[in-house]
Amino acid sequence: MNKVYEKLMRCHECVKKKIDFEPKVALVLGSGLGKFAEDMEVTATLSYSEIEGFPQSTVPGHAGQFVFGYVEGVPVVCMQGRVHYYEGYPIEDVVLPVRLMKMMGAEYLFLTNASGGINRDFKAGDFMVLTDHISIFAPNPLIGPNIDEIGTRFPDMSHVYNPVLVDIISDVANDYNITIQKGVYAQLTGPSFESPAEIKMLGKLGVDAVGMSTVVEAIAANHMGMKICAVSCVCNLAAGISPVPLTHDEVQEAAAKAAPLFKQLVRETIARIGAL
Repeated sequence: MNKVYEKLMRCHECVKKKIDFEPKVALVLGSGLGKFAEDMEVTATLSYSEIEGFPQSTVPGHAGQFVFGYVEGVPVVCMQGRVHYYEGYPIEDVVLPVRLMKMMGAEYLFLTNASGGINRDFKAGDFMVLTDHISIFAPNPLIGPNIDEIGTRFPDMSHVYNPVLVDIISDVANDYNITIQKGVYAQLTGPSFESPAEIKMLGKLGVDAVGMSTVVEAIAANHMGMKICAVSCVCNLAAGISPVPLTHDEVQEAAAKAAPLFKQLVRETIARIGAL
């Protein structure tokens, strides 16, 4: 058996022994956005450390646990803290959580992150719904022997971010008077923030926002046939655009300020996904 798939199956068996819950939506909460889980109708939590072989989140602001429960009656499994490539994990471990949530039963994946804005029409605190991504800067999680049990060798990437879900997010934002942008996101490896020259290059490639997560998770989820949407909280303007040095504290602070609107956006979007 493929070693990556074997590890995934072990994690799934471990979760099934501890948690009896079948989600419809999987939600990944990015830096500074983890408090959304506190507003769920929680039925159970499971620390990553309780899952055999599961990678541990080490970043400040990432609680490191699965939260199981309901959002407006919709069964949701929520990652309160994600695993990043820059933490030193192999890329197959970075996407293991998303694959695991699909095996739990989740049909839809809602990714969130904190990002740096490159599009000069953006400002700190804006939300951006992802319409596409550029993935050439982080290792592709599908490199290596294909796991035939979960997906095809050469998955199509034409519509990774499901157009129906993108429209739902846009409609929710419009209904609740939440300003939201649309754009292309690029994942770089981190952990250093991008240099001004790198940001200039990304801008020329058509990138609107940049961060250190999300794209590899979306690729892995798309490979497994999940329907995906993603919202980025533009927590700062990127290097060369921002007049001040970038810090992780700034990212967390901006995300915290945006949290009330973020909660409203995510909650109502999940409610509408539940009706699909």
